[in-house]
Amino acid sequence: MAKVALQLPSPPKSQFSVLEGNGKVSLIDTNGHSQGELPNVTYSVVHTIPGRVRFRLPRLRCDADYAKRLEVLLTADALVKNVRVKPAAMSVAVTYKSEKVSDAKMRSHLHDLIQAASVVVVLKNSTSLSETEKEASWPGLQLSAVATTLAVLGGPLGLPIPPLIVVLPIAIATLPVLQRAWEGIRVEQKLNIDFLDLMAIAITTFQGQFLTPSLMLGLIEVGENIRDRTARSSAQQTLDLLSSLGQFVWVERNGDKQQIPIQDVQRGDTVIVYPGEQVPVDGSILRGKALLDEQKLTGESMPVLKKKGQPVFASTLVREGRIYILAEWIGNDTRAGQSIKLMQEAPVHDTRMENYATKFAQKAVVPTLLLGGAVFAATRNPSRAASVLTLDFATGIRVSVPTTVLAALTYAARRGILIRSGRALEQLAEVDTIVFDKTGTLTKGEVDVVSVESLNPATSRLRVLELAAAAEQRLTHPVAEAIVRYAQAEQVEILPRSKWDYQLGLGVQALIDGETVYVGSDRFLRSSGIDTEALNGQQKSPNSAIYVASNGQLQGIIKYSDLLRPESREVITALSTVEGVEIHMLTGDNKRTATAVAAELGILPTHTHAEAFPEQKATVVRQLHEQGKTVAFVGDGINDSPALAYADVSVSFANSSEIARETADLVLMQNDLHGLLEAIAIARQAKQLIRQNTGLVAVPNLAAMVIAVFFGLNPLAATVVNNGSTVVAGVNGLRPILKNRQHKALLSAR
Repeated sequence: MAKVALQLPSPPKSQFSVLEGNGKVSLIDTNGHSQGELPNVTYSVVHTIPGRVRFRLPRLRCDADYAKRLEVLLTADALVKNVRVKPAAMSVAVTYKSEKVSDAKMRSHLHDLIQAASVVVVLKNSTSLSETEKEASWPGLQLSAVATTLAVLGGPLGLPIPPLIVVLPIAIATLPVLQRAWEGIRVEQKLNIDFLDLMAIAITTFQGQFLTPSLMLGLIEVGENIRDRTARSSAQQTLDLLSSLGQFVWVERNGDKQQIPIQDVQRGDTVIVYPGEQVPVDGSILRGKALLDEQKLTGESMPVLKKKGQPVFASTLVREGRIYILAEWIGNDTRAGQSIKLMQEAPVHDTRMENYATKFAQKAVVPTLLLGGAVFAATRNPSRAASVLTLDFATGIRVSVPTTVLAALTYAARRGILIRSGRALEQLAEVDTIVFDKTGTLTKGEVDVVSVESLNPATSRLRVLELAAAAEQRLTHPVAEAIVRYAQAEQVEILPRSKWDYQLGLGVQALIDGETVYVGSDRFLRSSGIDTEALNGQQKSPNSAIYVASNGQLQGIIKYSDLLRPESREVITALSTVEGVEIHMLTGDNKRTATAVAAELGILPTHTHAEAFPEQKATVVRQLHEQGKTVAFVGDGINDSPALAYADVSVSFANSSEIARETADLVLMQNDLHGLLEAIAIARQAKQLIRQNTGLVAVPNLAAMVIAVFFGLNPLAATVVNNGSTVVAGVNGLRPILKNRQHKALLSAR
């Protein structure tokens, strides 16, 4: 057990010892000081569930050293499974071993670590490294470079270099290959590519042909490093869907209002939610009414007016009004909390690219060994046997395939497309079905005015807009904001209003320019004594509408909608016609709105799924997957995260919710759907390049192997063929990056 001492500077004079075992450490106060002696670091508990707690620490934002020390301490703790520190958000989330410690004791323990991080100083680092750190620090490339240099100096250049000096770096550099070959035999119970490499390296080294094994080792290391860079860890981080909720909530207990931490809310409590706050629980309204923005949870683009007896859900936003809610479901039992469970149950895929080329190379191992043995038995010439073993497909494929993937990922990133793994790239090339969320993905996700029409010959449309904008100014309703925004774009003067009365869910009455103006629903106008008979001839439209009246007369109508993104039609058409992809649309909106938007985009009614909650969206994706389709899902909100987790490829935007970005395999940094078309093109080009590279490696190696078997071939010549084809295939795989650089050079030349 290694020991690391962490000392707190004086004052206070406390020393902590960190005992390490199995890659974890624990913090122990060796001087018996109480936690009160530590400097006080202000923090609050934002959210807690068994086995996980999230803190808000203001100090994280302004003290980078403290953030780093805290992360080191938490990561090193024996009871901690996972740590996520976000200084910009002043947030730290800790997942711990709840089976080994009670929640109360762990909270107290974490308190000590939070305080200790402010003054802790590392006196001695641990002597043991994790497996990942060991792999990262292994100087394989350097050793093979040294061996190659010595082989060239002692071979073609003829310098008197003792063979032992050349053999030593070759032997050390071969250790990872030996380890992988042994694991293949012991764990997988088969001879793998590494065993083939090991045999070729051993034979050529024993024959004194040091340049051959040195070059092989260098190329193997390059391939392994590149392949590891293209792989994403398969360990899913726990994502907290409720992290955006306030840390304190108002409740009414025994007739008194009190503010309590969100984790202390209990079922049966009366929770009070004010304008601008998010609902912290699932429940029903006891009294009051409010305009609720449910887009984050359901995808519904328009706020919904809810009154006594109606249900409300956690993570929805109260735009206007105040409501008293009976808490029926709290924490992870809420509808939003169930989305956490859905994502945690989603399958975790292997993130290292599983390509047909590597599998083919693995299958060729035993035949190559048998062929090499047969050649040796027939000729008694170890050089010819070594040539056969050297002419394998493994090295070329293990270098060229990851190089192609890395080049594609790099090129995509330069184009504003973040593809997180080689597996995502591979799946994207195979996608034949794409499911789009509607709100915020195919649409802008916010209300916009579509048209302003006058219903009175004596009133112009600009006057209708002028009156509406004046009445709606400074109201927080999204329709009011859209009208004011549209009026400003039309350069309409927004007149002052003297008296006004806003009725939640109905409309606003205001005195403007000497006129009594009414702006709101047709029901609001009728209740105010306005004759709305002129509306009877209006055709039904998929767009919503608000009406304007003044001095007792109906003046006009303003239609509004969640408008499509400018590129949506073009992208959908290109995907369905050019790429041959089947398009589906999912939305939490009602069926009428969903059907209208689908028709405008050319999406079939049978492929349109309306009124879908998160679990229903995930079900649709699973059903398509079970039909044998390779499914991509494009979404941007909490309500989309389960579907994103279940899709073969998940796509989101840079301005999406944090949960959607973290769940997605592919993030469009430009917030433009054209990036999806480009990503598919990049993935398919990478797949084509991989096939080309397989041919570039296989053809010359097969030809050289025929020569080696029937006529004999020098091992160095075999290495040149093998490594030469590898280099050509590797350069071919870099074409996306090289093409991008040439394009930039041409632009700069102009």
